[in-house]
Amino acid sequence: MAAFRVILAGMLVVLAAYTGAVTYQYGPDFLPIFFQDIATLTWRGQFNLDFMLMLALSAAWTAWRNNFSTSGLGLACLAFFGGAMFLSIYLLILSWKEKGDLVKVLIGDSPHRRA
Repeated sequence: MAAFRVILAGMLVVLAAYTGAVTYQYGPDFLPIFFQDIATLTWRGQFNLDFMLMLALSAAWTAWRNNFSTSGLGLACLAFFGGAMFLSIYLLILSWKEKGDLVKVLIGDSPHRRA
């Protein structure tokens, strides 16, 4: 679990630094560029579409893990728009909250989910 936490923290630091540099240079308005690239039917657009679907999968898992509660749906929105920045923080918090129990990190604490 320690190695997993180090990897998550490393991802967070690298992504935050990179995001800060890009935002400083180009500004925060990335959505038009993101969707224009998808519309071009190029490899860049394919990557963006693939990435968006991974964001949707992350959001769906986050909502499911939180039993589609109001807070779970809010976290799902953060997962979709926050990407790896959100997910690395969320998984770090869960790893501490669940005391390193990876099953609980992944599926939560609901008794109906246990086999």
